[in-house]
Amino acid sequence: MNKNRLEAFSDGVLAIIITIMILEIKIPHSDDWAELHDLWPKFLSYIFSFTFVGIYWGNHHHLLHTVKRVSSGIIWSNMNLLFWLSLIPFATGWMGETHFSQNTVITYAVLLMICGTSYYILHKVIQANHKADENMKKMHISQERKGLASLVLYSLSIVFAFYNTAISGGLFVVVAAMWLVPDRNIERMLEGEH
Repeated sequence: MNKNRLEAFSDGVLAIIITIMILEIKIPHSDDWAELHDLWPKFLSYIFSFTFVGIYWGNHHHLLHTVKRVSSGIIWSNMNLLFWLSLIPFATGWMGETHFSQNTVITYAVLLMICGTSYYILHKVIQANHKADENMKKMHISQERKGLASLVLYSLSIVFAFYNTAISGGLFVVVAAMWLVPDRNIERMLEGEH
């Protein structure tokens, strides 16, 4: 399979995920500002999820640039990631609808941890399928450290959600900040190829 097909399919799935999420925010039936105020939990959960999906898109895009040939392992580990990401609209809608109740934040945190694990698996499969030069090794080390740190923080967010969901939300923000800028080692490696 051509790498471009894998990228195009993944981009399409992520675009649909974002589209589904915004459709969950229903338009108020009147022009009363109070009705907009009532939507803040849904809008905040949408902002969280839009940010996460955008971060996954950027990092996934960069990671796929390291792929020279697509194997069946890469295809299926990518499908695994997309499957879990496709559940984000459900968790987002539920969390916003219930005003960030404990069970919904726990569910969201578990889903983010599964998505993080799936991205980590995709990274490891790509790494196993490609011989790494020095720049590639730096990228793999950086991705692996951030991936493991993310999984630890997501695990903590699950535990803290039993006591205070705001702490879990803070941990979500920390993970997002870690991944906001895709790995510069990938950019350096790609610049070196051209």
